[in-house]
Amino acid sequence: MKANWLWSLWQAILLSFAYGFTRRGRQRFVQWVTGLALNVEEHTITQSLVGLGRVGDWKALEAFAEYGSWKPRCLAWGLTRRLDRLPGRAWHGYHVWAGDDTKVHRTSKDVWGVCTFHEYTARCPNRAATVRAHNWVILGALLPEAGRPALFLPVAGRLYFRKTQLPEPGKGPPIPFRTKCALLVELGRQHADACSGKALGVFDGGFALRSVVRPLVRPSEPGMPRVDVLTRLRHDARLHALPPPMRRQGQRGASRKWGRRLPPPRQAGRWPGVWQEGRAFVYGRVRVVRSKEVVCLWRVLGHDTPVKAVVAEVEGYRKRFTLVCSATGLSGLAVVEIFCARFRQEDAFRDLKQRLGWEQCRAWTRQPIERTTQALLATMTALRLLQLELQERVGDGWWLKPPWNPHKTRPSVLDVERLLRQHREGIQRCLADWLDGEGEVGG
Repeated sequence: MKANWLWSLWQAILLSFAYGFTRRGRQRFVQWVTGLALNVEEHTITQSLVGLGRVGDWKALEAFAEYGSWKPRCLAWGLTRRLDRLPGRAWHGYHVWAGDDTKVHRTSKDVWGVCTFHEYTARCPNRAATVRAHNWVILGALLPEAGRPALFLPVAGRLYFRKTQLPEPGKGPPIPFRTKCALLVELGRQHADACSGKALGVFDGGFALRSVVRPLVRPSEPGMPRVDVLTRLRHDARLHALPPPMRRQGQRGASRKWGRRLPPPRQAGRWPGVWQEGRAFVYGRVRVVRSKEVVCLWRVLGHDTPVKAVVAEVEGYRKRFTLVCSATGLSGLAVVEIFCARFRQEDAFRDLKQRLGWEQCRAWTRQPIERTTQALLATMTALRLLQLELQERVGDGWWLKPPWNPHKTRPSVLDVERLLRQHREGIQRCLADWLDGEGEVGG
């Protein structure tokens, strides 16, 4: 596999969504992302340029991260439109995205936007109970793969601040307080506005609140697209059967808006309906799923929007899954399969932190902090897009199948990085020619 051909694929992928930059800014963006993908050690700007053999560009790239023309919404729009053109992007007729928040640890309180958080899940006794971190709300696309786990491709992110720890007003505009729910709604609307088909948002029960569900499914602003939601039912969720379609003879007053109260999620087996059995790809393999579904009303969403509640018993899991989806046309098996694919974003967060050095950011001010995260999200998505291109053009012969791990059946982000690093010298030469004006734009 020649380095020139690999560089042409990589360059075309990056330029296909690099919107909101000047001509020189696009080159700096491609240079930064390429350095992040080729770098093995610390993923800082300086170390990335060392890996590219362009140490003399450190001042220009630092200035680009701090002062360069950069429009985050245009970059997120370009990523969404690029993913929208992928074959098989629609999953059961919907463009599925997943959203969640994650913490990125920081060591100093002087870093812009750092807040303190209590680590409830810390299992190490030597780990501090209170940590300094950035709390990011991340949204990405979920792409189905036949016989394999879905892919999570991050698109955009927003930094969340605690209300009592907002950054002090400085030279820039003040930062208003916005909850994580409001940030997720904003990202979901922007993603749905850039998609060409119906959108479906998947998130955990922590976001199954009125402030998230209603603005997405029932937008009050004119022109806002409807975004269906799929989430886990909270233990205190209130579900009601559909009201009678006709008034009883002699009934007085207004018609009922809510039907009778259904049992709570912990007693979901008592919901009306018949248990059905099928097979779905859940958590890495095909499993037997026994499910029951009922169309009902959900207090969080209101009396005029029916939803589908699903209770499922999945092979290998003792606890039942109790899910709710505003897309009533989806089957119970499809609801379980899509919701379980949401866990792939946790794998993406791990790769962002371990493979791409999300927690190695050395920036201290606002612009480089936000742009470094956006560059890392774009790098992750570009690596996955290159993986799909190679799978289509070459097949499975390009990634490592180690003899000590016979159970490895699919490539990872590390395999794509290994391939790029094998052709480091050729890619460095092609990048240098392009930056110096001797190469063609887009390969």
